[in-house]
Amino acid sequence: MTEPGKKGGERRALLIAPQPWFAWRGSPIRVGFDALALARAGWTVDLLVMPFGEDRAIPGVTLHRAPNPFGLRGLAIGPSPAKALLDIFLFRAAARLARERRPEVVHGIEEAGAMAAILARRIGARSIFEKHSDPSSYRRGPLRNAVMAAYARVERFTVRHTDATIGTGPALVEQARAVCPGKPVYHIFDIPSSLVEADTARTAEARASLGAREGEIWALYVGSFALYQGIELLFQSIPRVCRANAQVKFAVIGGSPSEIAERRSALAAAGLETAVRFLGHIPPDELPHWLAASDILLSPRIAGRNTPLKLLDYLKAGRAIVATDTEANRLILNTDIAELAAPTPEAFAGAVLRLAGDPARRSALAERGVRFIRERYNFDEFSRLLLACYTEIGQRK
Repeated sequence: MTEPGKKGGERRALLIAPQPWFAWRGSPIRVGFDALALARAGWTVDLLVMPFGEDRAIPGVTLHRAPNPFGLRGLAIGPSPAKALLDIFLFRAAARLARERRPEVVHGIEEAGAMAAILARRIGARSIFEKHSDPSSYRRGPLRNAVMAAYARVERFTVRHTDATIGTGPALVEQARAVCPGKPVYHIFDIPSSLVEADTARTAEARASLGAREGEIWALYVGSFALYQGIELLFQSIPRVCRANAQVKFAVIGGSPSEIAERRSALAAAGLETAVRFLGHIPPDELPHWLAASDILLSPRIAGRNTPLKLLDYLKAGRAIVATDTEANRLILNTDIAELAAPTPEAFAGAVLRLAGDPARRSALAERGVRFIRERYNFDEFSRLLLACYTEIGQRK
């Protein structure tokens, strides 16, 4: 392998992420772990991201932002026409960095995988495509469907032309292998979104902030308000739970101010304005304390073929989980470590009520979940697999 970025033992990687960074959602969190693992292994990393998000320092990583000529304030999750426009400027910035920095590996996330394939070929480097999602998860409406169809074609091109593909879940790995059998595809699973462990004092503070009273059972949802997350199912199940057991309260982490306002209005109209606490966005390193402060953790996801990142955080927290019995949740959950329910408001509400009334089962599920997550889904194993991918593509002729 030619090593254009290697000077005096230096190994350089260009990591291209077409998402806000840092932002409190799955792909940006995963990208941060990619960069951290490479930097800790001695790689010099240039991280190129969209022009939104929080500046977050990682030793050994230089952050670059693509231009924002349209003055946009943010991007919705998943491909969109606005994102496609910004991808043009992301590609131009990536081309400049590839030319100037001469990386050994160009590593592209989602649609930036195609950029990685093109730029790596130009400079004689290796390329990696990291696949985080199933395009069918986002389909909604004619324009959205057209964008997703175009994205699916780009993805097929990328799998065929990169040196390796990384899939975050088994189903995504299968999709990539079906496109181009024989091409290297690696399953490198997600890990919990924070390396921080819950602290007893901070957990008590979070419980107090909820306003939790003696005997109350708090059920917490973490995530965006995207339809595939099952947000409608969740809010349709809440009235059923609250009317059956007034001791059960709900908390929600995530959602934009406008999304939260809309849900608050609907709850107020139903006479349930005090049933749900909306906590907004909480930084990942604060999240473990809030999860541990809850009694039941919720995953109402209804679509997708990749593992919901929240499940890893939930299992690590050592709290009982109620989840829809869907393909995405089943990638990591089973009835030994979670209460699974059919993806209907009635079934989901029933599962929450069963756990609310059974503290012994909540404890048993939580204990088995913690053991399960700690055996495999940790940063050391994630790093080992990522670096093995880098090593193997470097050795391939």
